[in-house]
Amino acid sequence: MPMHAPALDVTPDLRVTLAQRVAARAGGARLFAADAGLDLAEIAATRHLALEGITSASTVMLRTRDQHDFVVALINLDGHAGRLILCPPDIGAASAVQVMVDHGVTHVYDEATLEGLALPAGVRALAPATGSRRVARPAPGCDTQWLMFTSGTSGTPKLVAHGFAGLTGAIAPVAASAGVVWGTFYDVRRYGGLQMLLRALTGGGSMVLSQSGEPMAAFIARLSAAGVTHLAGTPSHWRQALMHPDLTRLKPRYLRLSGEVVDQPVLDALKAAFPGVPVGHAFASTEAGVAFEVNDGLAGFPASWIGAPGKVEMRVLHGTLHLRSARTASAYAGAGGVLHDAEGFVDTGDLVEQRGERMYFVGRASGVINVGGLKVAPEEVEAVINSVARVRQSRVRARKSPLTGALVAADVVAVAGSDEAALRADILSTCRAILPRHKVPVSLTFVAELPMTAGGKLERRHA
Repeated sequence: MPMHAPALDVTPDLRVTLAQRVAARAGGARLFAADAGLDLAEIAATRHLALEGITSASTVMLRTRDQHDFVVALINLDGHAGRLILCPPDIGAASAVQVMVDHGVTHVYDEATLEGLALPAGVRALAPATGSRRVARPAPGCDTQWLMFTSGTSGTPKLVAHGFAGLTGAIAPVAASAGVVWGTFYDVRRYGGLQMLLRALTGGGSMVLSQSGEPMAAFIARLSAAGVTHLAGTPSHWRQALMHPDLTRLKPRYLRLSGEVVDQPVLDALKAAFPGVPVGHAFASTEAGVAFEVNDGLAGFPASWIGAPGKVEMRVLHGTLHLRSARTASAYAGAGGVLHDAEGFVDTGDLVEQRGERMYFVGRASGVINVGGLKVAPEEVEAVINSVARVRQSRVRARKSPLTGALVAADVVAVAGSDEAALRADILSTCRAILPRHKVPVSLTFVAELPMTAGGKLERRHA
């Protein structure tokens, strides 16, 4: 039965904070971590951090070992600190310290993860609240800005600034309902995972958090025990999950993919594993925000969406998708560079191609392989390889060539027990039938697994 949310007591001229939204909708919802189940209403109603000294002028970095500590801190600090820097686990200690210096951090939560490095001058550790300080929550005092790390960077990464309205702009308002349990393979300290977390927290649902280094089989078992109803991850997450026979023990109502190019083979595999369950895929990035969601079971999206008016405007320039909406980040923080063009569009860097009445993502502009002056998007070749029966996953990479500069090579994960010689022949014949000659891999290497980034995407930087 739908539950009606009580009226929210909102301070004049301030938006509703995350804690207020959670308190209004929690109704028995829980936050499931690897070793505990936490009541979301209690988290929202109780001060868990010592907030003395936290004001609209404060910049707080959240750098926690565990995702549940991060979520508790996020709920406690939104509306109190002027800026929150959401630090994912793959940001090294030295980089984190540099970010503190560059962005004027005043407080850091869980600084113990800095591996013995000294905090910069003026940065204070934010401690958990104890005793009577944990009982009451002070009234919110500001509209907090959320700073998030971009993905795929080298050296000290960039930060982009988001407002709460932009982060939740793609989340449709729904009446709070009991029994909704979100789960995600993502880490919620990255944009994709944060989107799933905010859907749960603002919609009255429970949330199952993953644990760093947790085996896939163990996480699937926890998802099953919690009765997950809505489950999200990258295509790479899903390909790995589909290798586990226990996955079909889950009884979801909705499956979602985002974060990488979504090809038809992975959509078809999910539909086969979960007959009748809706499977949607979304396009989003830390800089551009959530652009759209596709729920027709097909890869790509309708070409008619390009140039159409709406909350998100899309256009294609030089083969890449550009977006303009209230959901995009407002700017790079600090000296990060220019985020929008003069008209307010963000260049996503994602290559798209129209085929008939549909647009397809073919890869990242920055990842194109140059074969004697001819361009090859690895993701386009991977989609063809992944369509071959008994292929679980593939990664296409460049192989140096003295004649052409580079050639196309591929690493392939096969279904256990496959005849590699026969599968190699099937892959090459399929590629030759579909792809131009310069896009056909000149070598195939069968591997047991492919490395993934902390964000759940195929690791390509060192391929």
